[in-house]
Amino acid sequence: MSAVREGDARRLRVETSAGVWSARALINATGTWDRPFWPRYPGQETFRGRQLHTANYPGPREFAGARVIVVGGGTSAVQHLLEIAEVAAETTWVTRRPPVFRDGSFGEAEGRAAVALVDDRVRRGLPPQSVVSVTGLPLNDAVRAGLASGVLDRRPVFDRITPTGVTWADGSHMDADVILWATGFRAAVDHLAPLRLREPGGGIRVEGTRAVRDERIHLVGYGPSASTIGANRAGGAAVREIRRLLGREAAGVPVG
Repeated sequence: MSAVREGDARRLRVETSAGVWSARALINATGTWDRPFWPRYPGQETFRGRQLHTANYPGPREFAGARVIVVGGGTSAVQHLLEIAEVAAETTWVTRRPPVFRDGSFGEAEGRAAVALVDDRVRRGLPPQSVVSVTGLPLNDAVRAGLASGVLDRRPVFDRITPTGVTWADGSHMDADVILWATGFRAAVDHLAPLRLREPGGGIRVEGTRAVRDERIHLVGYGPSASTIGANRAGGAAVREIRRLLGREAAGVPVG
């Protein structure tokens, strides 16, 4: 899908690589995997080593004997560090904020609380937060070992990237062969831009799965439904709402 626009007779014009379609409603379930987030830092284009995103993580063997900087404060960054440290010459962990580790169980009540925080953001039209920002990093045996060994000693984010590594604001420098960006993903919703669904806060305001600015559009895999279980439940809810919408349309009730 390349774009969704306002079409004729209150229909949506859906432009795709297979042609143009006319639709009365749309369930957008594009998720985030197609939009890995790459932060930009001064000098990034000069780095002579390898840069890759966790979306293309090839496994630890690719980093054997290398000096690796892993950027990101989420679960993926921690998992990659623990694997890569076993074969790499050196690893360095860099995050924007100090990581917060969560000890103890994460049950149904904690899950509901985390979903509620994400839901609150999308209801206010703010971009969804990462999962780890509301849950913290699980503190299991492997993570405890990584903390004890120093593998998970974190450094603050660097100031710039050089041809041979990264440099912090205080002038300290770290040589590197690889920078692995474990910096998460963004919602793949650019094709909805012609409908102008975004709020001033940068996100799409959603009630349940329905875009507040256009009730014909439902987002599944966005915000609180960005998980397998959440998306399955949200998909069913979206279908029920669309059936009601089409029923109103058939009865001559204005929609919009």
